[in-house]
Amino acid sequence: MGTEISQRELRNDSGRIMRSVAGGATFTITSNGEPVGELAPLRRRRFVNAAAVIETFRSAPSIDAEAFRRDLDELASQDIEPRG
Repeated sequence: MGTEISQRELRNDSGRIMRSVAGGATFTITSNGEPVGELAPLRRRRFVNAAAVIETFRSAPSIDAEAFRRDLDELASQDIEPRG
């Protein structure tokens, strides 16, 4: 949860608040003292070109899919019933 600001403060000081959000800050907006929303920065998408990804994984070890699946089955329940 971020810094609480009133609806009025958001309206009157939106420029400063938006610059803060762009810098990573999060705000909880209140109306009559009650939280009504949150203002948070969007996740920025990062583009990595395919050649860079291929080069990065070129030296990665190969994976035995069957062994990997067995390991997962031992560690995690594959039951279709919800946990609860």
